[in-house]
Amino acid sequence: MDYKEIKKLMDDMGESKLSEIEIEFPDGIKIKIKKDSDEHKNTVIPMHGPQTSMMPLEYGMPYQVTPPSVPATVPSEDKTNVKEGNVVKSPMVGTFYSKPSPTAECFVQVGSKVKKGDTLCIIEAMKLMNEIESEFDGEIVEILVKDSEMVDYGKPLFIIK
Repeated sequence: MDYKEIKKLMDDMGESKLSEIEIEFPDGIKIKIKKDSDEHKNTVIPMHGPQTSMMPLEYGMPYQVTPPSVPATVPSEDKTNVKEGNVVKSPMVGTFYSKPSPTAECFVQVGSKVKKGDTLCIIEAMKLMNEIESEFDGEIVEILVKDSEMVDYGKPLFIIK
């Protein structure tokens, strides 16, 4: 589903009497749109899933796109350079931040123990800060990007063993 189709869906939703709609596509992408009352304008609707991006709409209705979650592993070719484990990939294009603010400590470091649902980093996309959560329990064995680095959709961020 491209931007124009999502925009059309938002426009149609704004003109309809529906207050909420949730769509799941065969490729695993989920979209949930909910009209907010004036008292809740510009709030984000939480969705279940390890990684979601949240973006506000023109009509005060937030929407979320949850990319399909497929655990990937890094093959072990040369044990000195490549680490084995589960790979956490970027669910969107944006700027990677390893800490919640410039003066705060990093969410995780190499050697940090994490549980499924723990915040690993933030990816800023369209002026919104999106917390990226761990899909796995384990230990961070490698951080594959630097703070403030631009990341693309699907770029490996962390290896968790």
